[in-house]
Amino acid sequence: MSNATRPLGSVSSIPKTVGRFQLRRLLGEGAQSTVWLAHDPRLQREVAIKLMRPAVLDSTGGVDQWLSEARHVSQLNHPHIVPVYEADMHEDQPYLVFEYVPGRTLSQHLIARGALPAHEAVALMLGILDALAAAHAMGIVHRDLKPSNVLVDGTGRARVMDFGIAVHVKDGAGAGDIVGTPGYISPEAAQGLPPTPRMDVFSAGAVLAELVSARRLMVETDAHRALHRVVHEDMVLPDNLGADVDDRLRALIMRAVARDGEVRFADAMELGEALALWAQAGTGSAPASDGLSGTLAFLLRRLRHKTDFPALSDSVARIQRVVDSENESLASLTTEILKDVALTNKLLRLVNTVHFTRAGGGSISTVSRAVALVGFSGIRNLALSLVLLDHMHDKDHAGLLLDEFLGALMAASLASALMPSTQHGEEAFIGGMFHNLGRLLTAYYFPEEAQQVRNILATATQPQNEEAVAVGVLGLSFESLGLGIAKSWALPDVLQHCMRKHAGGPPAKPPTAIEDRLHWAVLAGSEMADLLRHTRPQQLPSRMQAVSQRYGRVLGLSSAEIQTASVQARLKLAQMVQAMNISVSADSPAGRWLALPAPEEESAAPLVPADELPRTDPMTITQVMAAPRPQAVEMLLAGIQDITNGMVENVKLNEVLRMILETMIRALKFQRVIFCLRDAKLDALTGRFGLGDNAQNMAKTFKVPLTPARDLFHAVCMKGTDTLISDATAANIARSLPAWYVKEVNAPSFLLLPLHTKGSPFALIYADMPTTGGLTLDEKELSLLRTLRNQAVLAFMQSA
Repeated sequence: MSNATRPLGSVSSIPKTVGRFQLRRLLGEGAQSTVWLAHDPRLQREVAIKLMRPAVLDSTGGVDQWLSEARHVSQLNHPHIVPVYEADMHEDQPYLVFEYVPGRTLSQHLIARGALPAHEAVALMLGILDALAAAHAMGIVHRDLKPSNVLVDGTGRARVMDFGIAVHVKDGAGAGDIVGTPGYISPEAAQGLPPTPRMDVFSAGAVLAELVSARRLMVETDAHRALHRVVHEDMVLPDNLGADVDDRLRALIMRAVARDGEVRFADAMELGEALALWAQAGTGSAPASDGLSGTLAFLLRRLRHKTDFPALSDSVARIQRVVDSENESLASLTTEILKDVALTNKLLRLVNTVHFTRAGGGSISTVSRAVALVGFSGIRNLALSLVLLDHMHDKDHAGLLLDEFLGALMAASLASALMPSTQHGEEAFIGGMFHNLGRLLTAYYFPEEAQQVRNILATATQPQNEEAVAVGVLGLSFESLGLGIAKSWALPDVLQHCMRKHAGGPPAKPPTAIEDRLHWAVLAGSEMADLLRHTRPQQLPSRMQAVSQRYGRVLGLSSAEIQTASVQARLKLAQMVQAMNISVSADSPAGRWLALPAPEEESAAPLVPADELPRTDPMTITQVMAAPRPQAVEMLLAGIQDITNGMVENVKLNEVLRMILETMIRALKFQRVIFCLRDAKLDALTGRFGLGDNAQNMAKTFKVPLTPARDLFHAVCMKGTDTLISDATAANIARSLPAWYVKEVNAPSFLLLPLHTKGSPFALIYADMPTTGGLTLDEKELSLLRTLRNQAVLAFMQSA
């Protein structure tokens, strides 16, 4: 018999390929089909191939109907469903292509574990019912739910598979067919009646009964006898069930398997809600192994049946599974991202920022190159961020959502900056982004409740705990909701650990376990992000300093290092927000995060007038404001952006400083710019390098003493005041100039920008012009020059 005529469902006759798929090994065999592990060379991934026996199709309406139903099933997209990728024919033989999920079937799980505790069994069943409810919402009935058609993956999550004989409920489709497995088939299905969701409810009840008893409700070797019994006999639960199977749960199971369909729950969602309420009433929460309370289970189902949530949760779960896979590959992650066209476009736009393109050279036009350039986990982080953003910004309450999303992204950036290791920084980023996931999704799906929580916190006369307020409004805390969703998305344990709050303060020394260090970095990042969002600007420095001191020991970082990490995080977030095309108002909380932070000692005043200098310095300071020069402002802004990108990329300190001087020269046409740095041995600021006319030689002559001296340079540097001298030949100014300056430089107009840290000068930027009155600045130019000066301060902090 040739391959064209013999059935591929026969194991002995299987070829090496089916279509484009390369068969690897047999996974399972049943009366209707065989299932194989296969390799898809086009998409570079492992899949499961189900080869249907031709006789099955002959009894269920033929190939055309089978293909039609397969197309409906392929639209199912849910984290508790093993998706159908393709349905096709190979040499007159039908086959289905599924996602390959390592794990064991629920049948094998029961063999290994025996009867499950009631709450554990119900928790598994809630996932199964979520999957069935998603199918029922699309008009699809499974028709063959049983333990061998449910996988338990590596995270303990139930995933329904084998929708191969599912049917779309329309125009009496499936009527007359008797499809299902004896022992789990409903009375209506056994009679060939049109399919309804109540058929799957019966099967689910039979499966739940088996989970809590480790015994099938009906054991009958003769199929015809089994069909006769289910039509004419009521199901009976065994008497010797576990002690935790109370009368209420027993009644729910009996209603699910009622012979009269009208007595049963109408669909999977109704049965799931009843089971969730039982779980809540029984103990108030599900067992620790599951982490789901009855309230959470109820909310999860509500969430999954609202617009967008299945797509959102499935996208997160798929991307995460690829990263966690032992067989992870660039191609597999690329494939998952390419499935979402919008995500692909946004991701490519994000990586085509100055930061990434400079590192790799040229523009990035493919996801594959983006993964290779930015890194596997880096692209995962960006993709997950974009998935959340895509589902947050198109709603009526978009302002609230954007605030919450940017807060999560800020916390993620801060947590990442607090972890010195690149690998662990990526884990901290994801942990920080999802730390307040419950709050974020409450704002998305329950905006009224989210606003109620905010109002209570804002109007309370005494400080309130946000988590306690959430419990009062939602019935559970944001933390519990977030952790429950993280578990349903199969996020790894280390990231779920990062999402947990902590009642006590940090320990006195760094923990040895990396997951604990990640946990504290995420907590610190989240607290700092909340401070940035809610604290008034004048109170922020002291409160950030307090947070830095509190978390410094557990993170093994000094207060200055934590402050530097805060700056780095804000720079990175500014770049991401720009690449994502997010519009942020300057006076919003996010606008304050994204503004380049100034050192604590910075004066917000204009260029200093004479009466603000020490009285021992008899001088006047002349400030001349110029007319606006758009080209100069544009060049300053471009330079600031370039320097910001360099700081994010950890460009060397000297290179950043040279970029600052170059920007000043190009934009404002200074004659020369010189950078001075403190020399500890001389206790003076000495010239290190410069740009412009004879700047290198003149830099060697700069020596500004930090010990008491009666000259202009000393007074300006000690006071920390930005000073512009428009006419240095004026008598009162000339008398205050140091002798070394008059002898070697003696420029007729110049600018002094001192750099301070902890109240003391440590550097000075000097710039001059060759003519009297040649140095004039408008308010915008002056502000941008101060930003350049601040970038120099931050560059030193970052390199410390």
